[in-house]
Amino acid sequence: MDHFVIERVTEPHTFTAGIEGPACDSDGNIYAVNFGVQGTIGKVTPQGEGSVFVELSGGSVGNGIRFNRAGEMFIADYVNHNVLRVDMRTKEIKVHAHEPRMHQPNDICITRDGVIFASDPDWGTGKGQMWRVNKDGTTKLLEADMGTTNGIEVSPDEKILYVNESVQRKIWAYTLDGNMEVSDKRLLIEFPDYSLDGMRCDMEGNLYVTRFGKGVIAKISPQGEVLREIPLEGKDCTNLTFGGPEGRHCYVTVSDLGNIQSFVADSPGRCWGMWRE
Repeated sequence: MDHFVIERVTEPHTFTAGIEGPACDSDGNIYAVNFGVQGTIGKVTPQGEGSVFVELSGGSVGNGIRFNRAGEMFIADYVNHNVLRVDMRTKEIKVHAHEPRMHQPNDICITRDGVIFASDPDWGTGKGQMWRVNKDGTTKLLEADMGTTNGIEVSPDEKILYVNESVQRKIWAYTLDGNMEVSDKRLLIEFPDYSLDGMRCDMEGNLYVTRFGKGVIAKISPQGEVLREIPLEGKDCTNLTFGGPEGRHCYVTVSDLGNIQSFVADSPGRCWGMWRE
């Protein structure tokens, strides 16, 4: 099996240009937003067969998707300032958290215990915020007056929270304590060009970051060194997740092609690792 070689999972334009937020369930199915039309969640089998899993109501449109260890799906609904929760058996959709002070919850990450962190960009002003969504759905603003916050991820040991700023092209790292409070903000890496979107950690603690506009995934060490770039079909990669039988299949959403692509990494992803603990 060749590592870091791109393959198509779905054909171009099976999703809209709003394709985002991929996440895998414990069976290896891939979910991403805006299958065929806006406001849907698409389900794609490991063999590449796609269908609408659920349709969001009330004008809601999803962005980032994550699963907790119990198998519930969480969706950042950027239109209605919600984080939604989906029962995968009944397909019932509930509002897990509603926060009117959010510009738009964009991407989310989740801890083993089900605490969610959300990025909250304001594209009009080039600023952003970062939130914590507790297990009971209450919210806490962790930081305001940031750049355009976008990709967000927790390290495998849950001692570091990473968030990037798309327009400013920076990735920040925070120390995360046992109460899920952040401190000791430091710059992990700053890029000279293009943009940043979603990102995920592997089980070794490396970050995989979508370089929107450049059409590559940057693999970055915990020390902030770019270890390699993985070129994709298309230029506008929006997000990624890990799945597959060994957790090393990396699935990437690409908006200018409206499809999901994949490659095999050399270490399993943290999101896949949570299913195996």
